[in-house]
Amino acid sequence: MPEQPNYIYADNAATTPLLQPVLEAMLPYYIENFGNPSAVYKAGRTAKRALEEARERTARCINCLPQEIYFTASGTEADNWAIKGVAHAMAKQGKTQIITSKIEHHAVLHTCAALEKEGFSVIYLDVHENGRVVPEELEAALTDQTALVSIMYANNETGTIQPVSEIGKICRKHGVLFHTDAVQAAGHLPIDVAAQNIDLLSLSAHKFNGPKGIGALYIRQGIFFPNLIDGGTQERGRRAGTENVAGAVGLSVALELACASMAERTARLIPLRDKLTDGLLKIERSRLNGDREHRLPGHISVCFEGIEGESLLLMLDLKGICASSGSACTSGSLDPSHVLLALGIPPEIAHGSLRLSLPDDFTESEADTVLQTVTELVARLRSLSPLWKKTRRG
Repeated sequence: MPEQPNYIYADNAATTPLLQPVLEAMLPYYIENFGNPSAVYKAGRTAKRALEEARERTARCINCLPQEIYFTASGTEADNWAIKGVAHAMAKQGKTQIITSKIEHHAVLHTCAALEKEGFSVIYLDVHENGRVVPEELEAALTDQTALVSIMYANNETGTIQPVSEIGKICRKHGVLFHTDAVQAAGHLPIDVAAQNIDLLSLSAHKFNGPKGIGALYIRQGIFFPNLIDGGTQERGRRAGTENVAGAVGLSVALELACASMAERTARLIPLRDKLTDGLLKIERSRLNGDREHRLPGHISVCFEGIEGESLLLMLDLKGICASSGSACTSGSLDPSHVLLALGIPPEIAHGSLRLSLPDDFTESEADTVLQTVTELVARLRSLSPLWKKTRRG
């Protein structure tokens, strides 16, 4: 048995460890079966076959055709390609409007901002206190110039799950393409792109115990738009660059394993999530971020008044607990989370956020340790804070 780490890891939303079966499935394509899948000789054909089998496994997990899966280097690349590609294609038809939400990952928000500089208009939908987009408000925002709706499946900071099926139904009714960033959802929530009327979907392997450096974009058959990366004829001429065969194999095996164990993992994680949530909310002047019911199985996000989240994280680290205050992609930023601000949380409270995202093997004992440690550290930080003393007097 491998030696267990001497720390508690509770930051699965940032990244996950590679599973041993996934590594074992990948290794042959680094060593003996290292051929270029574009080569015509046997070594190339072996790699090509592995690539296409990976495509088939990935497709089965989200109920699409294998030829609708395109491997990318990341979820960020997939988001960029979907949004920029559709925008540029639909602009030729006079459709220059994109609808998204204020709580999207920066891979979506910054892509939309780049398109605004090109002259596209972007509507950023509000979310309400529970962090969810209201389908009726989205439908009201649609016009005959709307080219694309891009709403994430589940939020990386709050864990809130969006009403994806309802949004897909609205978009299909109005003939508008629908993209969802499913990076946090894939492998953790059931996804059926056909039943949910999803036209484009982004995912990333390292969020479900696969390797880093590999993602995928689902593009519904019949949808065509410009390439993001030009070069060779890989990925049926739509995404140039020698394919990451080992990465694609790892992504597909990890996703297959995650989908097969999803029900069991969900049933185990939800009680631990709820135990931590209930315990943390007993701390004076704490609040849950996002929706209590529509939430990823292992995701907790809370704010504590009178503390700085970064200080709490550093103290947790000294106690051997890995957690975060929000998106790993904005670590080091002094600005409060754009997601929490969109939920109507005041900046001074948003600064005191804590995100716990539980790994599959998280235990009851670890939950007790985390709860006790966070409670003690929040009290310690508040005892040192003149702001907290002033807040309590107020």
